[in-house]
Amino acid sequence: MLAGLVGLIGILIILGDAFETIILPRRISRRFRLARVFFRITWQPWRFLCRRIGHRMRRESLLSFFGPLSLIMLLVLWALGLILGFALLQWAFGSAFAISTGAGTFWDDLYASGTTLTTLGLGDERPVSAISKFLMVCEAGTGFAFLAIVIGYLPIIYQSFSRRERTISLLDARAGAAGAAGELLRRYAESGAQDEIPVFLRPWEVWAAELLEGLISYPVLAYYRSQHSNQSWVSALATVLDACTLVLVGIDGLPRHQAQLTFAMARHACVDLAQVLGTPPVAPAVDRLPPADWARLRQMLAAAGMALDPAADACARARELRRVYEPYLNALADRLLLKLPPWLPPAGVPDNWQTSAWERASRPFDRLSRSLGDEHW
Repeated sequence: MLAGLVGLIGILIILGDAFETIILPRRISRRFRLARVFFRITWQPWRFLCRRIGHRMRRESLLSFFGPLSLIMLLVLWALGLILGFALLQWAFGSAFAISTGAGTFWDDLYASGTTLTTLGLGDERPVSAISKFLMVCEAGTGFAFLAIVIGYLPIIYQSFSRRERTISLLDARAGAAGAAGELLRRYAESGAQDEIPVFLRPWEVWAAELLEGLISYPVLAYYRSQHSNQSWVSALATVLDACTLVLVGIDGLPRHQAQLTFAMARHACVDLAQVLGTPPVAPAVDRLPPADWARLRQMLAAAGMALDPAADACARARELRRVYEPYLNALADRLLLKLPPWLPPAGVPDNWQTSAWERASRPFDRLSRSLGDEHW
């Protein structure tokens, strides 16, 4: 009776967890969830191992394996748990199978459960009691439904990942490889497209909403890393929030309404996702925009033809805005071993499109820049 009860509870826990993870499109506030515990237990040693790797590209390569691999491991864990649960139920009801080798044992029940859940149907063990037949039919139906849901689940995961990354890749030519908000605004100003900044921020409001809904529905996507090691959904979120902060502080002649909407949605996303991943907010150990860098940022934008609010308290107002999102982004970045982008672009770092596996940015790109007429290229 105890074995049957354990088996039944295990089956219900696994089916409930699979339903909440794959089908239910909302966040579950309950602390104990099998999938959540699984990701936390497996991520910590993986993270510990990756932090010990000194070579940056090897570390990023190993980190990129965790998302897809953990998803496969979770599906295998669910399947093994269902096999064990149904085997315990069969054993609790007397192992009622017709077996040529004699009396049935628990291992025969486990074998029969495995062949039934995977719908192999070998036929070398036949149920002889009504309850055994009922359990076998239930397990076969569960296995078929489980397989169908998994087949439909994987394409949805990768479609959501592709939509997320497609928008992130657009930042490269706009904000540089580092994704600096100051560089983003400078390039728009130098190109004479300062008025297009609200147009740029509008789709990022939608992207932040899709990011929030996607990671709430499929938390495993948080561990899927971008194609380039200097890009991530956390750094993209930080770049957009930083850019909105500068617009909200005040840029001469630029409306703030769209920046307010994008800032609200992006901040909502980073706060909720920090809660989903169980990462309490932690302020950065080093100020990302100290007063000296604020002065350099103001000078850089002024040289490009963009004037920040000259008020003495502009830096303080920017700091107040940063306090409502930077601790959450910092916690997410630390949890996932990612880096937040700088406010000012690092010197001498080419855009991702200017590099290849064979050469770094060189003079051919300078000639291309002049032919295109864009000085920042």
